Amino acid sequence: MSSTRQSLALPAAMGSSVRRLSNLLAVSYPLLAHATILLDSSMLLYVSSLVLMAATLLPSIATGSKRAWLVALAVVATLMWLHRIDAAVVALYLPPVAINAYLAWLFGKTLVAKRTPLIVRLVELLHGPEEKLDGSIVRYASTLTLIWTVLFVSLALVNLSLALLARPSGLLISAGFEPAVAVPREIWSLFANVLNYAIVGSLFMVEYAYRRRRFPQQPYRGLMDFLQRAGAAVPSLIGEYRSRAAPD
Repeated sequence: MSSTRQSLALPAAMGSSVRRLSNLLAVSYPLLAHATILLDSSMLLYVSSLVLMAATLLPSIATGSKRAWLVALAVVATLMWLHRIDAAVVALYLPPVAINAYLAWLFGKTLVAKRTPLIVRLVELLHGPEEKLDGSIVRYASTLTLIWTVLFVSLALVNLSLALLARPSGLLISAGFEPAVAVPREIWSLFANVLNYAIVGSLFMVEYAYRRRRFPQQPYRGLMDFLQRAGAAVPSLIGEYRSRAAPD
């Protein structure tokens, strides 16, 4: 088993390069998806879908995950099936909904009783175990977790609504239903592939500026230092919540 996994894995020295490539592909996906709609290009549709698949699965493939390879094959097979039934454009409608829904679930599930809100735990990791957090910081981080949850739920619903109503070849039309109100497909794409991310980025920047003023004493020196520290803490954060979710 281990020899098979190692044979599927990329050299360990390539790990950082793989992560950079994955991030670059993730950033390029919405631009490619929007260009697909504006240019009405079938080729770009498949290219953008494969770019998103690579951005999502490359880190796991680099570690030799057989599950990631199976998911990649399933995605390719699904694209081929959608092409055969002349519904490949559906592959563009689903990611904006799925991504926001997943992020809403990721943040929201930590707000239930007896769990530590996601951003509270991130703050704890950034400050270190030796520092006891002030109650005002904990309350702020808890509220911020809720705000991000509400935002991602809202974005998922807006993206789904626009995808259902898009014309031509929106989800309702593709399913054989004529929507009472139609939205040009270009408007859906503008929101899903441009404004969606602009809204997320704007909230992040506004919140960061407010946080720096309200809580000036921070363990990071600036925005880039915060991003690096937060990025380094994410694997531990994800591992903790996965272990808590695993059955005994």
